[in-house]
Amino acid sequence: MGASWGLPFLAFLSFSAVALGEDEVGAKNSGLAMNFYKESCPQAEEIIREQVKLLYKRHKNTAFSWLRNIFHDCAVQSCDASLLLDSTRRSLSEKEMDRSFGMRNFRYLDTIKEAVERECPGVVSCADILVLSARDGIVALGGPYIPLKTGRKDGRRSRADLLEQYLPDHNESISSVLDKFSALGIDTPGVVALLGSHSVGRTHCVKLVHRLYPEVDPDLNPDHVPHMLKKCPDPIPDPKAVQYVRNDRGTPMKLDNNYYRNILDNKGLLQVDHQLAYDKRTRPFVKKMAKNQDYFFKEFSRAITILSENNPITGDEGEIRKQCNVVSKHH
Repeated sequence: MGASWGLPFLAFLSFSAVALGEDEVGAKNSGLAMNFYKESCPQAEEIIREQVKLLYKRHKNTAFSWLRNIFHDCAVQSCDASLLLDSTRRSLSEKEMDRSFGMRNFRYLDTIKEAVERECPGVVSCADILVLSARDGIVALGGPYIPLKTGRKDGRRSRADLLEQYLPDHNESISSVLDKFSALGIDTPGVVALLGSHSVGRTHCVKLVHRLYPEVDPDLNPDHVPHMLKKCPDPIPDPKAVQYVRNDRGTPMKLDNNYYRNILDNKGLLQVDHQLAYDKRTRPFVKKMAKNQDYFFKEFSRAITILSENNPITGDEGEIRKQCNVVSKHH
């Protein structure tokens, strides 16, 4: 995930289900179905799966990007692929905002979209490709297979102006994080499981230095500090520099419950990781997930499903973009 904070840095998705604009209203879950394309493009899901496997083989870090995409797109009002739109003269893209720091690899979604378009032109939305590539990316990282519904349409506008409202910073309080997830229908064990995404990927020094300079945060495990200081030697790192710390040095490429053991051992990189382990509302679930990976996967699957069904644009609303980064011309 490139300059990313932590896997999808859940950016903890401030998830408030604020109503969409008049022209893009979609009742929750309406129009979504399992295997939505079975008549119109029976090969769609298989093509996406194969492309994800192929791209993962060539570029391992794509899986982090796909997982992060689902958080950054679906949490901001709707899973509508607004995240993928480029800036225009009239609107700034979500990708260019500070909350999207470190997101990249969007070109690989274009590769998947092109493969699907060759088979079924104009049928499968970028929003569905974004969601299914996240599902298949989770599997590539050793996580659970999560059956997800499809049938989303693509939105026609960027929601850059809403990111601050929806995607809290990693230094926000755990109360704020829980409230925002709750507004989306995700409960406390679901939030704890989603943050388990920090089990993979890496965090840019920009997001860590406040815990190292001018003084080292006493909450950090002292055994972990020399490694962090070595990776982040500068109190004011260059955001463009390749300066990262792996989220989980034990199994950095595997979505597993090691994250929970790390944060209970004070090895969480972000402030929110530490809070998660010690807040009385979340600690019992952290301990349970540290002991039981099946329980982690069950809660993670449930939370991803809820997230993926957040306020979809379906039916006659929205459009099917030909290219994921631009709105179709006819609109």
